[in-house]
Amino acid sequence: MTYDLWYWPSIPGRGEFVRVALEAASIAYRDCARERGAEALLADMQARAPHAPFAPPYLVAGDLVIAQTAHILAWLGDRHELAPKDETGMLWTIQVQLTISDIVAEAHSVHHPVDAADYYSGQKVEARRAAKAFREARMPKFLKWFEAAIDESGWVAGDGWGHADTSLFQLIEGLRYAYPKRMAALEGDFPRLIALHDRVARLPGIAAYCASDRRLPFNEDGIFRHYPELDGE
Repeated sequence: MTYDLWYWPSIPGRGEFVRVALEAASIAYRDCARERGAEALLADMQARAPHAPFAPPYLVAGDLVIAQTAHILAWLGDRHELAPKDETGMLWTIQVQLTISDIVAEAHSVHHPVDAADYYSGQKVEARRAAKAFREARMPKFLKWFEAAIDESGWVAGDGWGHADTSLFQLIEGLRYAYPKRMAALEGDFPRLIALHDRVARLPGIAAYCASDRRLPFNEDGIFRHYPELDGE
């Protein structure tokens, strides 16, 4: 089956966490809004009422429509063996994935701390305050937890990579883009996490994807945005 992935066509955003898992596993999918445009995405969502997704990303698999990044990845993990089959390992992987969702939400809130619908230019003062707390307290706290979540195999669970590992790769990519100075100062404290990132980057599917034009660059319309004034003095 070739899946239909729906997400905004011009930003990596939350959809990229799904893409990297699909690419790493060589799972066939159509990136529908990139092929057909944002208006097609909005029309497709509306047509799925009364059970329409609240927002993209969502994955269409036959008659199934799965929304929410962590939910999509949990479903793919079970269907394509991208997570352990035992209950303990499966639930742990989902827990890590949901914690990644938490820091992604906080990263977005840094540059939109007052109103997610307003422009960054209208909340710069508040964003500087939010960024200071995120850089100094929240980033190290999350990264420390992720460092401890990696087992002796070098992966989150089991002897091979899974969807939580590809999501940690994408998280590190995003944080490096948004906070290059802060990440340069922090990364030495989290060797297992950075080693996992590098290991995922070397997976054949990920290496090919990152070298292709399918991999959208980060930009200042997405979740991870680089505003130098938010990366510290």
